[in-house]
Amino acid sequence: MRALLQRVTQASVTVDSTVISRIGPGLLVFVCAMPDDTQETADALAAKIAKLRLFKDAEGKMNLNLAQTGRSALVVSQFTLAADMSRGTRPGFSYAAKPDLARTLYTYFADQLASLGIPTERGQFGADMSVDLTNDGPVTLWLDTES
Repeated sequence: MRALLQRVTQASVTVDSTVISRIGPGLLVFVCAMPDDTQETADALAAKIAKLRLFKDAEGKMNLNLAQTGRSALVVSQFTLAADMSRGTRPGFSYAAKPDLARTLYTYFADQLASLGIPTERGQFGADMSVDLTNDGPVTLWLDTES
């Protein structure tokens, strides 16, 4: 699985002019399932994200994780994280998991993150979403379970 994390002061997802989810300070997690991913892959990614120390402590150092700060995660499916840009100028998406597997793993991943004590909101799988965010820092990180 691939994930792009952004530390945010706020983030929301809008579908058809309606805000469907919103968080205050926390992490916006764009996630993409790959064809060989499994529930074990999703478990590992959720555990890693839950433990990441991306929030400032009393001395201003990034030393605290989501649970320690009581902050939330907003999980948004984004198959474009699997884009193949090696040829031409139009991205190819054959490296992304097929929609049925991707939906299952996206839902499972968000459930696993929530089960680790992280307040978790979600986008809408497969929808044309508008994502609004204010990046904090800015802090943006890329995770790939294959590496």
